[in-house]
Amino acid sequence: MVFLFDVLQRKFQAPTREEALPGRDRPVETAEAHFVNGSPLKGPWPEGFKQAAFGMGCFWGAEKMFWTLDGVWVTAAGYMGGHTRNPTYHEVCSGLTGHTEIVHVVFDPAAISYPDLLKVFWEGHDPTQGMRQGNDIGTQYRSFIGVYDDDQRRIAKAGAESYGRSLAEAGYNRLTTEIVTAGQLYYAEGYHQQYLARNPDGYCGHGGTGIACAGG
Repeated sequence: MVFLFDVLQRKFQAPTREEALPGRDRPVETAEAHFVNGSPLKGPWPEGFKQAAFGMGCFWGAEKMFWTLDGVWVTAAGYMGGHTRNPTYHEVCSGLTGHTEIVHVVFDPAAISYPDLLKVFWEGHDPTQGMRQGNDIGTQYRSFIGVYDDDQRRIAKAGAESYGRSLAEAGYNRLTTEIVTAGQLYYAEGYHQQYLARNPDGYCGHGGTGIACAGG
């Protein structure tokens, strides 16, 4: 019974830095280029392009929502928000790294705006579920925005307040999205990259709330 309690606690409570797995010095192996459009996952990226990071449950379905958008140059599945260096997927799933599954987005701000990306983020999942998304349970599935500058932080927080009110009016619980400075991005293993393009019938647990977002 004590063991079961420990497992459940790891599912719903992120570890401290002292509790987290140490990780490793070398990154896990990943793909070099995007499976769909051929852009290099790790750059170099065109001058003037910007980055964004979104956690909204399983990154397989979440990534596809963004790579299909005009103005998005490349996407990648990765891990962010924890303590473990260069974590593996199995380590992240253990609940002992503190990371969440995220989609890293590189986009052309002249073709698509950050509020446009946020609209996809808000409407593409349920940001009120805490440490889970649908049937996917654990700290790695929490709602998460990693911001890369003060402008993104301002827009994300304003969007959270606005969308949170819309959700509350529709009877949903408090919005639980974590909005923090984007930390170290760790790219997920190669088989996770553009997973639903490689496996069209693969699992996708996203559905959203059905509540429209007026803007970012």
